Amino acid sequence: MNLPQRRLGPWNVSAMGLGCMPMSGLPAVRAGIVEDREGAIKVIHTALDAGITLLDTADIYAPSWTTFGHNERLVGEAFKSWSGSPEQKSKVVIASKNGITRGPNESWGRAATRDYFLRGAEASALRLGVERIQLWQHHRLDPSVPFEVQFENVLVLLERGLVEKIGVSNYSAEQLRRAIKLGGTPSEGGVISIQNQYSPRYRNDSDVFKVCEEFGIAFLPWSPLGGVKRSSELGEGSFGPFEEIGKTKGVSAYATAIAWLLHTSPNMIPIPGATRSTSVLDSLQGISISLSQSEMDFLNTHLLQDSPLDAELVDQPVFLT
Repeated sequence: MNLPQRRLGPWNVSAMGLGCMPMSGLPAVRAGIVEDREGAIKVIHTALDAGITLLDTADIYAPSWTTFGHNERLVGEAFKSWSGSPEQKSKVVIASKNGITRGPNESWGRAATRDYFLRGAEASALRLGVERIQLWQHHRLDPSVPFEVQFENVLVLLERGLVEKIGVSNYSAEQLRRAIKLGGTPSEGGVISIQNQYSPRYRNDSDVFKVCEEFGIAFLPWSPLGGVKRSSELGEGSFGPFEEIGKTKGVSAYATAIAWLLHTSPNMIPIPGATRSTSVLDSLQGISISLSQSEMDFLNTHLLQDSPLDAELVDQPVFLT
């Protein structure tokens, strides 16, 4: 299926990707999803069959520290077993992330040394079943390492040929500009993406996608529907307008939110997570929905005030996306 496309560095990908984290039980909102490996693979196959060409994962996505890399293995297995043709498979971009650590007794931390990145990228490629990672993103900054040092360590992955392209995640607008200064723009072989939180509920990073528009960098909003625990709010209370507009379009509040994101910036490529095929197909309807300026104004006028990053997303490691 041919879907509307957006630019991600050297690639044209579907205007909506798939966030695969929930299929490894993060957060634990659907009982049995980790055990239902065939069901999770079916969700990914559904997305690929529908024309989605961007899959997002990370080495840290796993139900426990002893199953580190769980989601990458799942994505790798799903992609390998997908019935798509060689031509179809050549259009799929698999993005992964590295930089958060996880150890005994669920101890979480950060690491940005050259050795950690090198070993991490090699391990991710092995789990995904690829020679090198297409898009590798620095997951979170390590406060114990100077910014310039850790980003230079990111650039080593490009120099060594372990990854095709690099991106960043959870960077501020100022940090993104510093990364661009060190590594270059997409046309210069540098940063092609940033993955930050952005949704109708959380809009504190609008200055980041302005930088993206300036340099041609893709903005991949995580939790674009407000997070799996709170996405239901799109259809109630202050988020009722998304349901209201959705009814006029014949789509759900979730699809309307995807449309709102795409209309907010031409560099947006939402990556909603899902554990059910029906959820993927429902959200996907949003990329073909046209919103008028008056409809956008209506939605923007009725949004909740920008809220601080939810405490659970900061303090509870299982929510570190």
